[in-house]
Amino acid sequence: MIRAFETHKIRYQKELTGQLWQFTPCQGRLAGKSFMVATPSCWESYPDFGNYRGEGIYRTTFQAGGNLRLECKGVSHTATVFLDGQEIMRHYNAYTMFDTVIPNVPYGEHTLEIKADNRFSEDSALHIPNDYMSYGGVSRPVVLEQLADVYIKSIQVTPLWQDGSWQAKASLTVKNITDHPCSCDVSASIDTPETVRAEWAGETLAPGEEKLLQKNLFFSQVEPWSMEHPQLYRVNVVLTLDGEPADDLTDRFGFRVVSTEGKRILLNGRAVRIKGFCRHEDHPQFGCALPYGAMAADLDLIRHLGANSVRTSHYPNDEVFLDLCDELGILVWEENHARGLSLENMKNPHFEEQAEQVIREMIPAHYNHPCIYIWGILNECASDTEYGKECYQKQLELIERLDRTRPRSFASCKFKTDICFGLPEVVSYNIYPKWYHETPPGEYLEDLYQWVQRETEGAGKPFLITEIGAGGIYGYRNPYHSKWTEEYQAETLAEQVSAVLEHEDCCGVYIWQFSDVRISEEWFGGRPRTMNNKGVVDEYRRRKLCYDRVKQIFEAYDNYID
Repeated sequence: MIRAFETHKIRYQKELTGQLWQFTPCQGRLAGKSFMVATPSCWESYPDFGNYRGEGIYRTTFQAGGNLRLECKGVSHTATVFLDGQEIMRHYNAYTMFDTVIPNVPYGEHTLEIKADNRFSEDSALHIPNDYMSYGGVSRPVVLEQLADVYIKSIQVTPLWQDGSWQAKASLTVKNITDHPCSCDVSASIDTPETVRAEWAGETLAPGEEKLLQKNLFFSQVEPWSMEHPQLYRVNVVLTLDGEPADDLTDRFGFRVVSTEGKRILLNGRAVRIKGFCRHEDHPQFGCALPYGAMAADLDLIRHLGANSVRTSHYPNDEVFLDLCDELGILVWEENHARGLSLENMKNPHFEEQAEQVIREMIPAHYNHPCIYIWGILNECASDTEYGKECYQKQLELIERLDRTRPRSFASCKFKTDICFGLPEVVSYNIYPKWYHETPPGEYLEDLYQWVQRETEGAGKPFLITEIGAGGIYGYRNPYHSKWTEEYQAETLAEQVSAVLEHEDCCGVYIWQFSDVRISEEWFGGRPRTMNNKGVVDEYRRRKLCYDRVKQIFEAYDNYID
C-alpha cells in the first residue's frame, strides 16, 4: 500500500511490492539459497532468519520502459539497488524514502534487485545495537512510475491564518529530465467548496533544470483541521506539455497552524494538552513492516486509551501511518533517527552527515501532514556536552531552514546537566521516577522543572514529558507487587501520569510505551525476554493491568488546557 489515497491519475504508478519477491541471503548457513517471500517484509519474520544479521538480495521483474522513477519507501538499513545488473542508487537508513530517475529505459522486462544490509559497523552511526530492533529487509513499499519529459517533483502547501481568514502558500517543484529545453503549463487546484486554483503558463526549463513555482491562495469556505474534526483537503497539480496533460500529483493537507506562546503549545490558537504514547514500528509477526491493518489496529487501541498523540520513537514513520493520523486527528511528534548516542557515538565521522540526511529526507516527504505538530531530534544523546551542543544546533537550524511552521524539540535524559535548552522552542524530558530510582514522581518532576526555570535557557518555554513509565511482564503478578509485575506497573504508571497531568506548567506526557518491543540481541541491557517490557499492551497487543488505569486518567483530562 503506497498511501491511504490515490496520488496520481495521469502518471502511471505501480507498487512493485505487495507480492512475492525472491529473497537470497548472502551470509550464514543458508547463503545462496533462494526463498519466495511476501513484500514489504523483514527477514526476521521468515522461518530460520529470526536472528539473521547480514545482507540479503530481493529480486523481482517488471514490464516497463521510458523515463522510469523508482522509489523505495524504506529498506533496512542500508540499500544498494540494481536495475538489470547495473547499480542505480545507494541509501543509508531504514526509515526514510529514496528514489532515482532513469531516463529512456528500453521497453520490455526488467530485473530489479535490492541488496539490504542490517549489519552494524563503523560506517553506520545511527543503526547501532540499541533498545529496539534494527531489522533487515525491504520493509516499506517499492514504487515504479513512468514520467513525462517534465514532471512534478513535489508539492508543499503551507496554511496561514491571517486577518480572520485562511490562506495557503503553494510551492511546487517541476523538473526537466531531458537534454533539451522544455516548456510546460502547470495548474494547482484545491478541492474546497470554492475550488481555488493557481496557474503557471509557459514555464520554460533548461536541460536538467529543476524549478520552484509558488503562489499564495486565499480561501473563505474551509474548515480547520483539529483533533476533534480532522478536515482534510486535496491539492491536485497537473502539468501540461504541448497542450496535453502529461503529469499530475495529488497530496492532502489541513488548514491548521501550530505555534508556541509562553509556556503553551497552540493548535489554531488553543493550548493543547498532550496525552500520548511513544510507539515503535514493531510487531512479532511483521517486525517493523507493519501492514495497514496492523497500523490501524494500533491507532484504534491508542484512541480507546483516551490518547490524542503519538511520538514516533525514534525515527520517521511510514507515510501510511501518518495518513491515518491525519484522518483520525492524532497529533504526531516525529523525529529524526537517533537514540541514546554517547559523545563517542556522536564523534563517529559519519554521524552528522547521516543524522542530517534523515532530516533532509523526512521533512520534505512529510511536510503536508497536518498531524505532525512538532519535529524532534536526537533522543537522549550527548546534549550535556559542548560537542553535542554543536550537533544539536546544526540539526535544529537545518529543520528551521526546511520548515518554519512547526516548533522543534529533543527529548533529554540529562538530569540537571543539559546545556541545549536554549536551542529549541519546546523543552522535553524523559524521566522514570519509581522505576530507575525511588523518588516520588511529583517531587522529581517539580524539582526538575524548577531547575529548568532557574538555571537554563529553557525558562519560560513549553515543557513536555516525552517518556515516563515502568516495566511490566504480561501475566506476571504476585501478592507483593514487585517490579516487573503488572500490578507494580499499573500503580506506578498511574502515579507518574497523574503527577505530570496535574502539573500546571506541563503541556502533557508521552507514556513509554504503547507496546512491548523486541530489542537488539547485541544490546540486551538487562531486559527480560530480550524485550523492552514497558508497553501498556504486550507485543501481541494484549492489555496489561495498567491499560484501564491509563485510560481512566487520560479520559479525565480534556485535549486542551484553556
